Amino acid sequence: MGRVIVGLLFAIAGALMVIKSEWFYQNFGSISWAEEHLGSSGGSRFMYKLIGIAFIFIGFTLVTNMFNAILMATIGRLYIR
Repeated sequence: MGRVIVGLLFAIAGALMVIKSEWFYQNFGSISWAEEHLGSSGGSRFMYKLIGIAFIFIGFTLVTNMFNAILMATIGRLYIR
C-alpha cells in the first residue's frame, strides 16, 4: 500500500512540474545546461517538463509494481555478473 501512495505522490509532483513549469523557472531559476543545449526549444522550462515527465513515469511504475523489473531490465545488468 505504501508504494501506491508514494507512486501517486511522484505522479502528482510530476504533473505539477509539467503544468507549472513557469513557476518552477521563476522560483528555482534557469538550468545552465538546459539553456545551452535546449535553448531553441525552451531551455530550462523544457527541462523542468522533462523532469516532470520522468517523475510521472517513475510514479506509474511504482504504482504498477514494475519499478524493480524496469531497473533490472535497463541498468541492472551493469551490476549482475
